[in-house]
Amino acid sequence: MSAAAEAPITPEIVESHGLTADEYRRVVEELGRAPNIVELGIYSAMWSEHCSYKSSKRWLKTLPTTGPQVISGPGENAGVVDIGDGLAAVFKIESHNHPSFIEPYQGAATGVGGILRDVFTMGARPVANMNALRFGGPDHPRTRHLVAGVVAGIGDYGNCVGVPTVGGECNFHPIYNGNILVNAMTVGVAPADRIFYAAAAGPGNPVVYVGSKTGRDGIHGATMASAEFDEGLEARRPTVQVGDPFTEKLLLEACLELMATDAIVAIQDMGAAGLTCSSVEMAAKGGLGIELDLDRVPVRESGMTAYEIMLSESQERMLMVLKPGREKTARAIFQKWELDCAVIGRVTETGRMVLKMGGEEVANLAVKPLVEAAPEYDRPWVETPPEPIIAAKDVTPPEDLARALTRLISSPDLASKRWIWEQYDHLVMADTAGRPGGDAAVVRVHGTSKGLAMTTDSTPRYCAADPRAGGRQAVAEAWRNLTAVGARPLALSDCLNFGSPERPEVMGQFVGCIQGMAEACRALDFPVVSGNVSFYNETDGRSIPPTPVVGGLGLIEDVARAVTPALKAAGEALILIGEAAGESGGWLGASLYLREIEGREEGAPPPVDLAVERRNGDFVRALVADGHLTACHDISDGGLLVAVAEMALAGNLGADIETAGAVPHAWLFGEDQGRYVITTGEPDTVLGLAARAGVPARRIGSTGGDALTVDGAHPISLAGLRDAHEGWLPAYMAVP
Repeated sequence: MSAAAEAPITPEIVESHGLTADEYRRVVEELGRAPNIVELGIYSAMWSEHCSYKSSKRWLKTLPTTGPQVISGPGENAGVVDIGDGLAAVFKIESHNHPSFIEPYQGAATGVGGILRDVFTMGARPVANMNALRFGGPDHPRTRHLVAGVVAGIGDYGNCVGVPTVGGECNFHPIYNGNILVNAMTVGVAPADRIFYAAAAGPGNPVVYVGSKTGRDGIHGATMASAEFDEGLEARRPTVQVGDPFTEKLLLEACLELMATDAIVAIQDMGAAGLTCSSVEMAAKGGLGIELDLDRVPVRESGMTAYEIMLSESQERMLMVLKPGREKTARAIFQKWELDCAVIGRVTETGRMVLKMGGEEVANLAVKPLVEAAPEYDRPWVETPPEPIIAAKDVTPPEDLARALTRLISSPDLASKRWIWEQYDHLVMADTAGRPGGDAAVVRVHGTSKGLAMTTDSTPRYCAADPRAGGRQAVAEAWRNLTAVGARPLALSDCLNFGSPERPEVMGQFVGCIQGMAEACRALDFPVVSGNVSFYNETDGRSIPPTPVVGGLGLIEDVARAVTPALKAAGEALILIGEAAGESGGWLGASLYLREIEGREEGAPPPVDLAVERRNGDFVRALVADGHLTACHDISDGGLLVAVAEMALAGNLGADIETAGAVPHAWLFGEDQGRYVITTGEPDTVLGLAARAGVPARRIGSTGGDALTVDGAHPISLAGLRDAHEGWLPAYMAVP
């Protein structure tokens, strides 16, 4: 064994690898000896929070993951759902938070690259990208730099690969100053009977490395993602990977071409922990062993050690198990696409990972303990204390309605994000049917009349106030956004962003959100099929708020029937579907009105009645399918008046609405759940159908003109609203 591999393991080295003293003792017990440095690196990666889910596994198991539409749930690279006609949708959302804070351009770019590979390694051609971004306060000195770098990284990578980025969300709050969130989602389409999995099979079968060469970038990326930030931020820069989208495009096409043959037994993306995680997981899922000759791994830097090769997170790489004798086929395809292709090992029956380099054995580990013996913690947790319910009468009404609406709609969270999505090519591939800015993006399933609808949603202020209610709301909001365009919700992928699980209050937030999400998933028949957990999102002990992002996917049978929020014609009826909670006619606790107008971040969030969500959503979806609606928009951040304003701005057409409820400003700005604003040219028919279905519905106004008018008075100019809504972000980013 090499001298480097024989170097003694000190407590300081163990700590630098993110293992506790107790975890290291468990490693020694599993091995029956002390590990060498290569073996320690492998264990530290596989037992990291990022790879092993050691603090979240117990709770993730409580989420519903099955349904008649589910082909493959959690545990593979991405989730797979049946969309009919022999096709499947493959999708997943993942975090790249820490790398994006350290190096925003490369961190965000490689986040997109990684999620693309998760999808096409399953055999799917990616058809759309989404993202969910959260930045610090606009006045923080790093925020503008981070926004610019992250948006450029996402845009450049997706644009170069040729996959449209069709939507997402972007919010700002000072609590994210020290730890931004960059969550990326990809959706792909594959033949339902040609899904590729990661389980190795066939002892003796060749293990093949394809794609880019391995460098020293990204080493310790998985362990870095499993630790909180501190003052040593700049020292972590080498753990951020460097991506090449042009190589990713070549890799995508080469993999799909090889997948069209019968050569592949198993395939796995080299993501977190690189060659370590991909080889261990393939062997473990197949119940077999693996033997690798690291001298055969294509490298781009001289003198790389076994440790560096195994833990590098260099991008645009895949690991495959091929059928015997198909190496020549693979080599020809990858050479055509100017990519490396090397046989670096073989599948064995031993159940062990054996690594060789320079003619010596540098690691010899049982595969099963690397996966199954990873610690599984039942972390102590405490419930989040409930916030008081804020009575609408105790919230000051606006002195000037126009000024209040303008201030809300130009606030960082509600201001138009056009500056962002215009940097993304959202039309490439020519199948984008619903552009960014609506409730959900819609992409045509190529060559068919079907459409896939997709959205990303979370309301952290609700989750911070009441994690269980916030978890319910995150799922319900995604379900509602899919419904609002006419899609039947199929399944979701979650990206669970939290602080340190070692703090009982943070663990309590996680538990509460999971409980609420599970309740909503069951009530709405909306299973979780993929996702990831991102813990340790905190800096110097200050945690982000609980931010469980839900990436929802739905199916529209006829994409021509999809609706948008934009008002279409004058003289149509505006109808409110659903009703407000309580006698006041609007819920203002934890609302944007309370925060942006009153400067108060407090109060219990709006309750989420899942039976009402289901009833109202199913009714709206039926109206869309039957062609009764001309526009539809769900009511969420900012309440009813903001929703109507967004519809008016999208259609460049005004509206006149009449208030109701005991407290008018609560009715206008309350964020009660399970509600939609719809427009129709046949109001009597729609109201009659609602009455028969037992769905609360009332006409609240009509479309027309060039202003919003409330109760026939004080028209609010659309031109002024548009300037405020569209102007904030470009003006902010233009400041040198």
